[in-house]
Amino acid sequence: MTTTSEPTELSEPALSVRQVLTLERVLAGEPEVVAGAGQLDRPVRWVHVAEAPDVGVMLTGGEMVLTTGVLLAGDEDKQAEYIRSLHRAEASAVVLGLGRAFPAPPEVMRRAAERCGLPMVVLHRPFPFAELTEEVQCRLVRRKFAAVSLSESVRTALTALITAGAPLQSLLDEVASHSACPVVVTNLAHRVLATAGERSAVDDVLRDWERIARQAGGSEGDGWIRAELGGRGERWGQIMLCGHRGDTATGRLLADRAAEALVLHRMLGGNSAHTWEEQSAQSLLTDLVSGVVPARQLLPRARAAGLPVNRRTFVPLVVRDVEPGQLDRVLRMVGLSGLVAELADGAVAVLLSLARDQDAPVLTANFAARVHSEAARTVVAAADPRTAWDDVPTGLREAQHVADAADSSAALDLPAVVRLKDVHLRGLIRLLRDDPHVQSFAERELDGLLCAADEDMLSVLRTYLATGRNKSRTAQLHHVSRPALYRRLEAIQTRLGVDLDDFEQAASVHIALLAHDAQQS
Repeated sequence: MTTTSEPTELSEPALSVRQVLTLERVLAGEPEVVAGAGQLDRPVRWVHVAEAPDVGVMLTGGEMVLTTGVLLAGDEDKQAEYIRSLHRAEASAVVLGLGRAFPAPPEVMRRAAERCGLPMVVLHRPFPFAELTEEVQCRLVRRKFAAVSLSESVRTALTALITAGAPLQSLLDEVASHSACPVVVTNLAHRVLATAGERSAVDDVLRDWERIARQAGGSEGDGWIRAELGGRGERWGQIMLCGHRGDTATGRLLADRAAEALVLHRMLGGNSAHTWEEQSAQSLLTDLVSGVVPARQLLPRARAAGLPVNRRTFVPLVVRDVEPGQLDRVLRMVGLSGLVAELADGAVAVLLSLARDQDAPVLTANFAARVHSEAARTVVAAADPRTAWDDVPTGLREAQHVADAADSSAALDLPAVVRLKDVHLRGLIRLLRDDPHVQSFAERELDGLLCAADEDMLSVLRTYLATGRNKSRTAQLHHVSRPALYRRLEAIQTRLGVDLDDFEQAASVHIALLAHDAQQS
């Protein structure tokens, strides 16, 4: 992997020796590589025609030197020193035109070039060096302007997104559109925080992420290019172009421009109160809950995000009235692995990942106890543990349903960890609240009170039924005398046309009221 410690200035565009040798004008000279064949990917920054034996002192590195060797003929020491001086000057290659001075490749120069690893090319047909110089220089200038144009285009687009308050994902999508390869952002622990690019290509990268994350580096030009993210002397992540097919200089330019934008985005808060780690977990858990993306396709993302997934037991939880940051701290305090994310309705989803030999109910209870010590009035809803990843979305939705049902009434005497069996009829009604038949039933049973929009009457009815039709307790909770309560109950019965002393009629009204409350919430 090509690495850069911080954003750099625009890289000098270059052609490789191999690319120069494929140019039509060069092919007309019948080029033959006689030494340094393994170094043909060296960049050519410039082309220089020189016959002087001490040409090395005039070079700054990266030049392809063209020569006829007319001043070297007959002196093998000069020939060897000529090659060594080019090597010391870090020339990219030497091209020797065969002719009067050297009708055949000089063996001394060939051996010296091979020892130095300097590509040496001979031209078997007469060739005007001016044409090659003109061709390469024109191409380099065009590449320079193209690089400048690309750099400014990327910078302008990313700056506009930041100014508009766009989320991190929009910036990465823009980078991916320019790089035409998967883009991955990680923290220092190599946990994936965000990705962009063609979905199938991103999934291929994430499937092999453990190996990629362990990889310390790679050869230049292998398409894996990264730029560090950080500022004020502190690093906090990196952005990677995974399998960039363009030249390395362009890839590094894109990575550096993206890194600059991401650092600025983070400094400005990214128009979000959540950290990138929190946004990553939120995106993953939201996709799991929604079921829009099959769980199997989300497994590489979960693994790359640092969640243990092999031979694990998963416990889906939904917690009410607590901040995600608090739950993150609790996870660290109890030493459990998991993801925490705020859902759309303000509840917080927690997905615990436990080893198969761990006691899931006990560890879940310990987690809930610590949560209650942080926020006493919160609700911790749990689904049954899942051993198959494909069952996790159903579990999260079950926990969300239990949390909704438990949160709908403060009168319920709930355990520390609320499960489906603890919400009884209320849970079933919550589950069926959007059914048209249930909605019609609730409106029909409560019509006498709903038409009058008498919230006080509804409140009294709600308390009376929730307390098991205990008149004394209901009067106490509403701060009224028993005679006053009797009058209100009589008025309620008259409006509804029911007898609340009859168990079946009272149960029917109670179910209708639960359905009404569920629909209103």
